[in-house]
Amino acid sequence: MELPKVLQPDKVFLSYSEVESLVRAAEKTTGRAADAMMIELMAFAGLRPGEVVALQIQHVDLPARRIKIRRTATIDIHGSAIFGEPKHGERREVPIAPHLVPELEQLVEGKPATAPLVDSARGQFINIHNWRGRVWAKAVEAAGLADRNLSPKALRHTSASMAIAAGADVKVVQRMLDHADASMTLNTYADLWPDRLDEVSAAISNAREIALSRSSEP
Repeated sequence: MELPKVLQPDKVFLSYSEVESLVRAAEKTTGRAADAMMIELMAFAGLRPGEVVALQIQHVDLPARRIKIRRTATIDIHGSAIFGEPKHGERREVPIAPHLVPELEQLVEGKPATAPLVDSARGQFINIHNWRGRVWAKAVEAAGLADRNLSPKALRHTSASMAIAAGADVKVVQRMLDHADASMTLNTYADLWPDRLDEVSAAISNAREIALSRSSEP
């Protein structure tokens, strides 16, 4: 299913190729896989920037293909990271897309459990505000997307649109994005779910025919 470019003026959705362009541009800008992974985890797992920054090696379960969201990061007035409970106070687990596993394996190799998953050049936790200027803005420009008025939040919208296009129901998207309830998910992305009225009515007729044919068998 083709992903929509724009649903509402404040919601921008990127295509798979546009996300790939951003990822490659980010890695080329800094020469670091961690900066590319920042974008991939927002686009393919629906994580908030602060959630990605706060991840430690111990939060990644590659055999189970799960990322454990246990905290989030904000920046104080001095530019230092402050780690706190996730938004809504809800700890959750999100799936790791299979194509990210090889990249994550390389990223976690040889690092201690408490090390940041995506780190700075000095091995510290990334300052998300600095990252936006140092990596994001340059990657957007290099990927030819400067006219799209993109912020990192567009990647969460993109993640939702990809999940819905792949067949995810509202509860799956709600859990992935950590929305407070399903009504918030529906209010935000209702227009992305396909109109399945004809599909459902056809399935009902098909099920009726099967049931009646079985009941008429001797």
